[in-house]
Amino acid sequence: MGSDSFDGPARVRAVLEESARVKREAAARLAEPIAEAAGRVALAYKAGGKVLLFGNGGSASDAQHIAAEWTGRLVRERAALPAIALTANTSDLTAIGNDYGFDRVFARLIEAHGREGDVALAISTSGDSPNVLAGVEEARRRGMFSVGLLGKGGGKLRDRVDLPLVVPSGDTQRIQEAHIAIAHAIAELVDELLFGESA
Repeated sequence: MGSDSFDGPARVRAVLEESARVKREAAARLAEPIAEAAGRVALAYKAGGKVLLFGNGGSASDAQHIAAEWTGRLVRERAALPAIALTANTSDLTAIGNDYGFDRVFARLIEAHGREGDVALAISTSGDSPNVLAGVEEARRRGMFSVGLLGKGGGKLRDRVDLPLVVPSGDTQRIQEAHIAIAHAIAELVDELLFGESA
């Protein structure tokens, strides 16, 4: 199985160490904007708004994961918080993709569900996904605040979201690992802001 010179444990250590390095660098660079993102989400919830999350592939999975942290629970027992992963309904995605084109799937769903004061959480490792870009543009038209979980320099989305959180890496896997860590940090802060002892 494989080359005799292949050192599996060494490769595992390298992968995990690089993942940790990317997260440490993200912590150093992004702590303030991550906290700002959490504050924006908490303000939206206090005003009766919701969060709409979207992305492709692994980013679609992240959208669903984080929506579930809000509609379910994260750490403490608390009221459910309204969050919709726009990636979760295959009937929506296939109908809209068939009728309007795949580039319009998120924009159309934001048109359906988004309201002024809501938050759009756009997730893209490249920052250049056409359907995510179109979703952000629709969110802007509807008066929503947009946060981008991005990588690889941020791509086109960096300048189109209100708050870009750009993971300092060009490696898709490491970016995705940092994205879920950042999203968990946002969710934890939102819980604390809304339901902590000082809230």
